[in-house]
Amino acid sequence: MVMVRWEPLRELTSLQNEMNRLFGSFFDAPAANAATRYRWMPAMDLIETQDAFVLRADLPGLSQDDVEIEFQDNVLTLSGERKADREDNGEGYYRIERAAGSFSRSLTLPEGVNPEAVQATFDRGVLEVKIPKPETRKPHRVQIAVEDAQPAIEGTSSEAPAHEQREAVGAQS
Repeated sequence: MVMVRWEPLRELTSLQNEMNRLFGSFFDAPAANAATRYRWMPAMDLIETQDAFVLRADLPGLSQDDVEIEFQDNVLTLSGERKADREDNGEGYYRIERAAGSFSRSLTLPEGVNPEAVQATFDRGVLEVKIPKPETRKPHRVQIAVEDAQPAIEGTSSEAPAHEQREAVGAQS
């Protein structure tokens, strides 16, 4: 027999999630059937690699034509709709657990992301969006130019070199 430690906080989190789902569906507009009554949000992962952010979203039952990706003002928005399967049978009971409907998820990205470099692939119900990181802004070092005086021809300069002038000034004091 396996002993599992009871954690009351886990139970409270589960209860809170269920209450949020119930109240969320209560205030939504009435739906045509139970499948569209509950709000659907696809699960998403955001991973940071050395050179990019990678967003993966589970979108079972959708095709690439059902999903739209938009990038505006450093906000990446993933939206779409999963349509409910309808069956018309004369009698029987249904248990509908798969939610359907429209969804929209937004993600704020760092300043400087190039929207032209964002790439998306869709494979077996998983959307993967690769967002290259912006180049880090490095300080630009400015070289200081030294203006040279006209080079003196040896033996024609009327002035003594700077170290001789300092010695001469020290001797006068």
